[in-house]
Amino acid sequence: MNTPVSFTTPNGEELVVLSRNDYELLLRQSELADDLEDLLAVKAYEARVAAGENDGIPMEFVGRLIDGENPVRVWREVRGLSAKDLAAAAGISAAYISEIETGKKEGSISVLKAISKVLRIDLDDLVWSRDETQPKNG
Repeated sequence: MNTPVSFTTPNGEELVVLSRNDYELLLRQSELADDLEDLLAVKAYEARVAAGENDGIPMEFVGRLIDGENPVRVWREVRGLSAKDLAAAAGISAAYISEIETGKKEGSISVLKAISKVLRIDLDDLVWSRDETQPKNG
């Protein structure tokens, strides 16, 4: 890199003049730094997934949620649980899970909290609707 020329404007602003080559080199280094930052973010995400702290959801299930399918059923199936297993782990009856999944009952907040804990998701993941911007009260 050549030595840049610097000067101060009459209003006190410091400016630097670079050669075109030096300027393009700085731009390329900036792009490489951005690429490195993205790569480190991906690696950190992969480490969280490997540690079981964060896992993705297959597009098939995302589509089902977007289409309005009951989120308890979708997340239960993402986790590979039967309704009976989810009910037992959440401390409720399989019939109650069925009523929630079919929309016959909304489920109390305490029950939805228990379900979300078993499914390892936030409560908000169970009570949103694509037509709403705020979670349902339940």
